[in-house]
Amino acid sequence: MTTLVDRAHGGLPAQRSARFTALVAVPNAFARETLARTLRLAGARDVLEAASAAEARIRARSGTSREVAVVAGALPDGSGATLVAELRALGWPHALLLSSTDDPYAVRAALAAGARGYLVVGPDQPAASSPVPSGPAGRYSPRGLAATLSAREIEVLALVADGQSNKEVGEALGLSALTVKSHLARIARKLGTGDRAEMVMVALRAGVIE
Repeated sequence: MTTLVDRAHGGLPAQRSARFTALVAVPNAFARETLARTLRLAGARDVLEAASAAEARIRARSGTSREVAVVAGALPDGSGATLVAELRALGWPHALLLSSTDDPYAVRAALAAGARGYLVVGPDQPAASSPVPSGPAGRYSPRGLAATLSAREIEVLALVADGQSNKEVGEALGLSALTVKSHLARIARKLGTGDRAEMVMVALRAGVIE
């Protein structure tokens, strides 16, 4: 395993003595159990295990203490990056996404979804997968996408790609969080996806944002 990205702010618990609650959302049973065991050795007092995004959502709500989530890039019922964003909204502040790709677009999309770390694992390791589905990215040329999106929408996407929340985007652009949400809804209709990470991926691959 090789750590590709580990955000300095809000990183995973570093002190072994600290007790924390963890969630492991990985479809492969062996990989999931191995990660859970590693987290317990690192100081986790409770480790919640899930084999799918749906199961992870249920388990994520089951405890009052919510600290560290380790998520596979692709799950049987959805994108790991999307699940990371949902877990962040549920109050899990630290999320690590596992993937077999070091594609910089995928990394940035994962960070935009709220991942605090991005770990590249070997293709022979069952937790490895792509964090963002290919989705509509291939349907847009740079010129076509630039013509589809307004200048304000591109500004919003650029800030989302930097991992900023709706509130932070609004503060940067002098807009309310509700207005930012409306911009994102229009962007979603234009791109054919409401997945925050995938919208960023499409715009990055098309060269509309950097």
